[in-house]
Amino acid sequence: MKDLSEIMRQAQAMQAKLADAQSQMEAIEITGKAGAGLVTVTLKGKGSLEALHIDPSLLAPDQVEIVEDLIKAAHADARRRLDEEAANLMGKLTGGLGAIPGFKMPF
Repeated sequence: MKDLSEIMRQAQAMQAKLADAQSQMEAIEITGKAGAGLVTVTLKGKGSLEALHIDPSLLAPDQVEIVEDLIKAAHADARRRLDEEAANLMGKLTGGLGAIPGFKMPF
């Protein structure tokens, strides 16, 4: 039973590391940009929209579609960066063991 107790200890250590990683992920803020920075979107670690900035020069009535497209592009950029940061954090956590195919973290 010595092996089983060691496995349990390792599982508890991994659980603690995962909880720590989740806390770190929740604290991350990532900003995505579009239109050379005319539109920026800031996301928190779980993907919630934290901030949105639109340069006043884009707020002319004939620019509505452009602004909408830039907001979407800035959000996509921020989401991509957030996903990269999450993957980087998990890589550090797993020590380069690689991801389990099809496994996605719950955050």
